[in-house]
Amino acid sequence: MHAVRLHAFGPAGNLTYEKTDDPEPGPGQVRIAVAAAGVHLLDAALREGLTTAVHTAPELPTIPGREVAGTVDALGEGTDPAWLGRRVVAHLGMVPGGYAELAVVPAAKLHAIPASLDAAQAVAMIGTGRTTMGILQFAELTADDVALVTSAAGGIGQLVVQYAKHAGATVVGLAGGPAKLARVRELGADLAVDYDDPSWPQQVRTALGPSRNPTVLFDGVGGEPGRAAVDLLGPGGRHLVFGWSSGGLLSGGPLEFAEGELAARGITSRSVLGPPMLEKAGGPDPMRTLEERAMAEAATGRLVPSVHRFPLAEAAAAHRTLETRATMGKVVLIP
Repeated sequence: MHAVRLHAFGPAGNLTYEKTDDPEPGPGQVRIAVAAAGVHLLDAALREGLTTAVHTAPELPTIPGREVAGTVDALGEGTDPAWLGRRVVAHLGMVPGGYAELAVVPAAKLHAIPASLDAAQAVAMIGTGRTTMGILQFAELTADDVALVTSAAGGIGQLVVQYAKHAGATVVGLAGGPAKLARVRELGADLAVDYDDPSWPQQVRTALGPSRNPTVLFDGVGGEPGRAAVDLLGPGGRHLVFGWSSGGLLSGGPLEFAEGELAARGITSRSVLGPPMLEKAGGPDPMRTLEERAMAEAATGRLVPSVHRFPLAEAAAAHRTLETRATMGKVVLIP
């Protein structure tokens, strides 16, 4: 098969498209003929050899990628034969291997792809979609809410905008540049503002009027834009933190507030990724619960993921585009 491999940590150019051995499924596993593989900002960080609290740099050489969709073409011993030939999607978890024409996956991780979705859309929902559903658990949106969404043209942001509109909330989307602002408006946002324009907070205040403030902030950016967005929240506002991308790849950190600052305004701020998200989802397999919710939302058309496709051989270009924030929606590789 052909795959994208990483032999040395470093820039995107270190990703090479090459021929390698076909993987074979072991007991309880299936092999997927990959039709789409997801690309995540975390992939770019791990490519550089960076680590997080839960992810360590992979052993080299490695085939990156943890989200795949396609058709089951081979079964390992003891695997249910009903999976053979089915269109499926899976998140590989901590194990890479997705940037390839073939990928081996435990059968327990598989989800059948709904007929209404293509492989690339399914990949978007199995990773970005499940995270979005985890975040939205904490929002409890109603028609009385004014939702302020940072990075509203990104993979999570676009799904949040759609969900909030379906809930009847007023939606303010922040994005950078005319093309992204146009996309946010297409998704139904009541207001789209460019956070590269220093006057954007005042634009929001003017548009909402003196008697309205954002009630919930979906903050995946942090930094100066995140701080300015928190300042727009009204009394009782909810600040939901799921990243701080303004600081670069895995750098920076969550916003810091003076003691009592938020309490004086009645604002709650919480980081919702990781254990909080899983605890809130509940059940014997919380991550799978969120994946199932995400797939169901997409199957009904309530959430429609936006996908930015690249050929598998152009994985390096996909990483560069993602790192420079030149994408809208989920970045996906197509073998």
